[in-house]
Amino acid sequence: MNQEYPSILLERAVSEFAKLPGVGRKTALRFVLHLLRQDDRYVQQFTQAVSKLKEEVRYCCNCHNISDTELCPICADPRRDRSTVCVVENIRDVMAIEATQQYRGVYHVLGGIISPMDGIGPSDLTISLLDERLQQGDIKEVVLALNGSMEGDMTCHYLYRKLLPHKVLVSEIARGISVGDELQYADEVTLGRSIIHRVPFEGANN
Repeated sequence: MNQEYPSILLERAVSEFAKLPGVGRKTALRFVLHLLRQDDRYVQQFTQAVSKLKEEVRYCCNCHNISDTELCPICADPRRDRSTVCVVENIRDVMAIEATQQYRGVYHVLGGIISPMDGIGPSDLTISLLDERLQQGDIKEVVLALNGSMEGDMTCHYLYRKLLPHKVLVSEIARGISVGDELQYADEVTLGRSIIHRVPFEGANN
């Protein structure tokens, strides 16, 4: 087997970095060479940060956002409106909506969207846990803030049917976000307006 690099250790490190999303081998090589140029303390801090993240990061027991504690800062904030829950696909969407500073409710992170092509069904998401939150009776509105893709729409319609027995207002973000776009890539102004001008979920008219 021919080696691409003069060192097996270098090649292994590049191969691992290249497994990261959006990172090709050229970029991976640049990362590895950067680390090699740093002193031991820098590299040690880098590796410890990654190891500690994997070992100790937690998910909020309420909304499933990433957290350092059992309850994330958003759920623990008494100023947040707990009667309004914004349902998102992932943690990046929480960060995107929070960056707009236009939403004062709480969240529920699904951990993905329904995608039969990828083998992801409702049981693979945190939908049952959302149902448990609704059974407590404190939630008045559920805002569906999922990507405008076919899978996102499929998930919204599934959630709407699941939410019907709870008799809560089901709304969705206004479509300032183009169909097929991901929330995390929307600019803050557009996303903020989509949250403010949310509308009743169109499934209510079907």
